[in-house]
Amino acid sequence: MSKYISFFSDLSNEDTAKVGGKNASLGEMISQLGAKGIRIPAGYATTAQAYWDYLDHNKLREKLTNLLQKLDTKEFKNLRETGKKARELILNGKFPDELAEEIKEAYRQLEEKEEALTSVAVRSSATAEDLPEASFAGQHDSFMNISGSDATLETCKKCFASLFTDRAIRYREHNGFDHMEVALSAGVQKMVRSDKASAGVIFTILPDSGYDQVIFLTGAWGLGDNVVQGAVNADEFHVFKPALKKGMRSIISKKMGSKEKTMVYATKNKEEATTKNKKTPLKKQKEYILSDKEVVQLAVWSVEIEDHYKRAMDIEWAKDGESGELYIVQARPETVHSGKEKSKIKEFKLKSEGEILTSGTGIGEKITKGVSRILSSPDEADKLQEGDVLVTEITNPDWDNVMKKASAIITNSGGRTSHAAIVARELGAVAVVGTEDGTETIKDGQEITVACAEGNIGKVYKGFLEWDEEDIDFSKQEEPETEVMLILADPEMAYSYSNYPVKGVGLMRLEFVINNTIQIHPLALLHYDKLKDKDAKKKIEELTATYEEKHLFFIEKLAEGVATIAAAFYPRDVIVRMSDFKSNEYANLIGGQEFEPDEENPMLGFRGASRYYSEQYRNGFKMECEAMKIVRDEMGLTNVKLMIPFCRTVEEGEKVINLMGDYGLKQGWNDLEIYVMCEIPSNVLQAEEFAEIFDGFSIGSNDLTQLTLGLDRDSALVNELFDENNTSSKKMISMAIEKAKKKGRKIGLCGQAPSDFPHFAGFLVEQGINSISFNPDAVAKGIKNILKAENKR
Repeated sequence: MSKYISFFSDLSNEDTAKVGGKNASLGEMISQLGAKGIRIPAGYATTAQAYWDYLDHNKLREKLTNLLQKLDTKEFKNLRETGKKARELILNGKFPDELAEEIKEAYRQLEEKEEALTSVAVRSSATAEDLPEASFAGQHDSFMNISGSDATLETCKKCFASLFTDRAIRYREHNGFDHMEVALSAGVQKMVRSDKASAGVIFTILPDSGYDQVIFLTGAWGLGDNVVQGAVNADEFHVFKPALKKGMRSIISKKMGSKEKTMVYATKNKEEATTKNKKTPLKKQKEYILSDKEVVQLAVWSVEIEDHYKRAMDIEWAKDGESGELYIVQARPETVHSGKEKSKIKEFKLKSEGEILTSGTGIGEKITKGVSRILSSPDEADKLQEGDVLVTEITNPDWDNVMKKASAIITNSGGRTSHAAIVARELGAVAVVGTEDGTETIKDGQEITVACAEGNIGKVYKGFLEWDEEDIDFSKQEEPETEVMLILADPEMAYSYSNYPVKGVGLMRLEFVINNTIQIHPLALLHYDKLKDKDAKKKIEELTATYEEKHLFFIEKLAEGVATIAAAFYPRDVIVRMSDFKSNEYANLIGGQEFEPDEENPMLGFRGASRYYSEQYRNGFKMECEAMKIVRDEMGLTNVKLMIPFCRTVEEGEKVINLMGDYGLKQGWNDLEIYVMCEIPSNVLQAEEFAEIFDGFSIGSNDLTQLTLGLDRDSALVNELFDENNTSSKKMISMAIEKAKKKGRKIGLCGQAPSDFPHFAGFLVEQGINSISFNPDAVAKGIKNILKAENKR
């Protein structure tokens, strides 16, 4: 180890003051994790001493100090001028001979060690960088595809100068760092030929919710800059850590991005950029960037890195298109969610919806409003007033100072790990990224409302809408004896709700996943080749382009939806209700018309259990069972319990349970429990008989009330008579609870009434119900009502 150069293999985390956090971390991983098979490209770093000696050789310390003392630290009006002068001072300097020779000699040594070294990446690493308390990520410059020792030397100088980018100067001022106490180390690293393959980012903690049992991996074709900058809509993978550690099927969801651009090396020319973007061929856009095996390999490495550092990590990966090998090229601590208090939340809910101007990936789980300002570059920052909504094509670190003034950020490009998304999380702001058309559908100066409180989709509404906000501190809420559970349908909301003080999910409806993600009738997929409807066939082909066997699309996407919710609440129970569409609802799915009967009253017709064993649908039910088998047996999510809806007779229940056993879901095997919905008077009257074959009950108070009172709750003519507090309805519920308890079976209730009506919650508690499931927005109110009832006993 010389005065000016340290090879990564000689570095560890103890050397942060010498080479910055980024370079020290690379050395730490090479020396400590290389033996575990984690591949990190070789390289070397210039030391902090190299930076200081460069300044002293050119007599720059005093000049830079005097220059920065004149910086307007309130309004930053002269920031651009100050930054430009500081960078020019460094770029116009000359290397001391000894330093220049050491950098070039290190490059020659790297050439000798690494076969076919064609180029290097030169990355900036500040001596205070990537500390848990302050991440300098994105503040300084990195340079790709640099060839030769002379070009590397000049690029090191550019890295030194990037310590004084406008954004870096302001960042240090904001975080209380003395400009002249921070040095810059240039990391020179063998380039991985990801221009011929793919690259991206991994978070060992979910970047939106902070949930720590799932890894988020994203990437695109070509060099990783497009992913880091959010210039493309990338592929996304979620990996469940407990399954990964057990060697089970751990990829619980996959989402294909459009990946419109591929960043590759440019033709060598000193006057031109060293990289360029080209259009990704359509065939490649419709392919995943990694195989499942490669995703799992990167996930395994990520967990090993996280375990070594004992904290959540933000990791960059790359695949070499020539060797086919995977590499970790960077790792830093995740700083947004680590240590964040999760018991306090603020819930937002629109009072009414309006005209949607555009939508995209929502960041922030909030709602805000403001006047839109469409900007094409940070140079137009003066147009944006405090509280305006920034609308632009894409952002990069040059936008940081502008973004701090915005109430929300909307971009055409980018995904969940794009620059705009990352900064929005750090600022606690709202963002809608990847809208594709935001700068076209939104007018400059328009009043808009930006809503990101309804899952992963963020929506931009025309005009100023009204919404409700509620502060909830779960840490101050007493835990009731009666189990509180959630009613959930949308998998994308699961991670946000996983920190709620609930015992699990009392009802997960499959219909949401089938309607919104799959969209296709299961039998239309199974009999795709025989479909008569040409339009339906075309839509199916578009949705299932990556599947040769179309029915596997249904099975895998259903499994992913259930697995996402089950992983979010693991190891707490998640009770999944098998599909309960009515025939008219099934018919509305793509291709559904060819497989569904035309019924006078679908509410009381071909639904629930009777469908499952019918020759008309049993193959569709088999596909549902195959999906549940993947979730439980292959992914290890045995916290999933299954529930049969609308089971009219005990005999029907026996048929369905036997059929599930034939399809690989044998009751009791691998701790599988099968519940039944208690929503028909016959379920109550014969509850003891149903208890002989099912493991538990869930009262569906809506259906039970309408069938007890003999009315259609959807009919405007009689819906005023619908009342769960009706004496007959409550007698039915009371009888069901009594019989279930007599047989030692668990029984819960899913519905709004216990949160809306304190006395109804009191009634359920008096009867000794085991659990009550609420919609997420009713949990806090529901807990209060249950506690009030329990304290009166």
